[in-house]
Amino acid sequence: MFEAAAPPSPFYTPEHEAFRQTVRRFVDREILPNVDAWDEAEEFPRDLYKRASAAGLLQLGFPEEYGGVPTDPFFGIIKAEEMARHGSGGVNASLNSHTIGCPPIAALGPEWMKRKVLPEVLAGEKISALAITEPSAGSDVANLRTTARRQGDHYIVNGSKMFITSGVRADYFTVAVRTGGEGAGGVSLLLIERDRPGFQRTKLKKMGWWASDTAQLFFDDVKVPVENLIGTENKGFIGIMLNFNQERLGMSAGAYGYAKVCLDEAIAYARERHTFGKPLIANQVVRHRLVDMAMRINAVKATLELLTWRVAQGEKPVAEICMLKNLAASTMEYCANEAMQVFGGAGYLRGAKVERIYRETKVMSIGGGSVEIMKDLAARQMGL
Repeated sequence: MFEAAAPPSPFYTPEHEAFRQTVRRFVDREILPNVDAWDEAEEFPRDLYKRASAAGLLQLGFPEEYGGVPTDPFFGIIKAEEMARHGSGGVNASLNSHTIGCPPIAALGPEWMKRKVLPEVLAGEKISALAITEPSAGSDVANLRTTARRQGDHYIVNGSKMFITSGVRADYFTVAVRTGGEGAGGVSLLLIERDRPGFQRTKLKKMGWWASDTAQLFFDDVKVPVENLIGTENKGFIGIMLNFNQERLGMSAGAYGYAKVCLDEAIAYARERHTFGKPLIANQVVRHRLVDMAMRINAVKATLELLTWRVAQGEKPVAEICMLKNLAASTMEYCANEAMQVFGGAGYLRGAKVERIYRETKVMSIGGGSVEIMKDLAARQMGL
């Protein structure tokens, strides 16, 4: 298999590799036997959060005093790569929605909020979600329209959010609202609990990520205590920006992992499948497809590990991370397409990893900042 032939990376320590084996065992034991059924059911058991926490998968990068495990960024990259092995982006998206919902709380939230919310979420007892995107504002965060009007010791929230991962099942929502004037300077972050009157959720049906709970949120005069403010009023844009680099690195690692699954699955199938009296892999055109896939995957791997190392040194290579996300997403899309071609009709059947990954490629080039937004942001960072 391609994986066995890959040379060891100088960026990983024995501790990293021990963690990799932990994640791999969790995927093999808890997810792989069930993933097809969960995809068809469009959900997975809530208890999976607790099991993931018990394996040490939810706590990465969060402060120890709130139940977290401080780590360098490579642990998150390893987790994303290994979790891709089961082939369901939907399971991963919802199981890890706290990695985008909780960082603003950990960085900017008041102490009571950190002590209440973070331990519950990191223990897998509660679910966290991030609610920024709106029907009329995706990457254009500065123009969001959901409002929070101060009224005594409460905010009154009105508006809606769209494409929210864990949107139906989450207990805690980190919500971007407009508390001030137009633009980024009028944006704040609020913690909104699921059971507040006037807060409704509607599940969305999607092309891919079936096992992910994705929803539209509606706020109709929802009363939220002022103490639920995350950070400073009208300074919420800073909190939103804090996690973008890590989120995009994580998405790049996931895309790399899914692309690699496509290659490994294609190699295994090409060796097993016989046509015209010989293995499929004996055909030069098939071998060339596999080499082209490996070439692109190796380019993503090298860039991903270098940028992760730079982030671990305290750098913020924004332009390079934007370009990496686009490279990784396009590589995943390419490899999914090539693997489907190698599989032929067998790849078109539900239950095949390559079929699921093929359906889920587009979300990687849209979520976390679209291809076009990434290019524009990289250009600005480069002074173009």
